[in-house]
Amino acid sequence: MISTFVIGLYVFVLAIFIGFEVITKIPPTLHTPLMSGSNAISGITLVGALFCARTGEASVANILGFLAIAFATINVVGGFMVTDRMLRMFKKKR
Repeated sequence: MISTFVIGLYVFVLAIFIGFEVITKIPPTLHTPLMSGSNAISGITLVGALFCARTGEASVANILGFLAIAFATINVVGGFMVTDRMLRMFKKKR
């Protein structure tokens, strides 16, 4: 039988190819709303990571949860910074 790891790897690789194809077809005017949507998804990831790292003991789940919290926080903050910068490009200069 095929292991769950191989199935997960297969789904991950397919998601990479589909995501790349979808993102390359997006016109530049839609990138700002899509960044806001991806920031919201990263926020959901952050909540899930907080749920994983909820106890004080040093288990594998807590260590992975802490790493997920760190990376999701970097992703959310960086995403909002990029979105803000993109929105400032569309404002009229004074």
